[in-house]
Amino acid sequence: MKSMTGYGEASQNLKGAKVTVQIRSVNHRHLDLQVRAPRELLSVEEEIRKLVREKISRGRIDLFVNRYAAKGQSRKLEMDEALVGQYIAGVSQLKKKFKLAGDIGVSLLSTIPDLFQLREVEINVADERLAVLKALGGALKKLEQSREREGAHLRADMESQIDHLRKIAGQIEERAAENGVRPQKNADAQSDPRAERESGENSNVTFKGDINEEIVRLKTHVAALARVVREREPVGKRIDFMLQEVNRELNTISSKVPYLPVTQLVLQGKERVEKIREQTQNVE
Repeated sequence: MKSMTGYGEASQNLKGAKVTVQIRSVNHRHLDLQVRAPRELLSVEEEIRKLVREKISRGRIDLFVNRYAAKGQSRKLEMDEALVGQYIAGVSQLKKKFKLAGDIGVSLLSTIPDLFQLREVEINVADERLAVLKALGGALKKLEQSREREGAHLRADMESQIDHLRKIAGQIEERAAENGVRPQKNADAQSDPRAERESGENSNVTFKGDINEEIVRLKTHVAALARVVREREPVGKRIDFMLQEVNRELNTISSKVPYLPVTQLVLQGKERVEKIREQTQNVE
């Protein structure tokens, strides 16, 4: 069993930069994946989505890809040599034509607009892609470990509630048997007036029928729940369905046996079911 809540982060170094992938997951009915990556790495997004879907089936997933360039590596200063040549040729022609004095120096050239420009360093897309995918693999592994740890806590709590349900099912069976709930008589069977009178003296409650089948099904569903919560694959939807079945049997028992001790046990059982259902909202 895995929780839908977790966090994973991993980084990968490459020449002049570092790529970091962060993944945060919370509970959600379906898989809702949001990927945020630098513009230069948008070409890798579909591969990222494919790898995440292979590992995760449910949950809201926020995935961040960040690229950090080493100091001084993200941009470079470029000089427009062609523009410098044009300026020098133009000034030389100006001096010659109008017989002007003076030399062409750095102080003059440094005033030329757009002589130097800062440009973003082009990245090696192939290398960056490999770095992102390696970092993603590490982040997914840590996310899975985080979800498994949280899932272990959820399973422990659920198993405690299931154990209570198992005991409640047994107590319902005992209470019903102690207070006159017997299998319905065959229509052709002869009734015993004396036995019926004694039964009436022992109980003032009129029961609608036998609940043996409901108790058997209730115990079966509870036993199945205990097995399912030990599985590793996604079980959240299966647990939710089983809880519906447990509730159905409890409701039927309460309807057939409106006897206070049994009703109280049914309410306790529903309380345990609700606690498990609350935990199931965070189970993958």
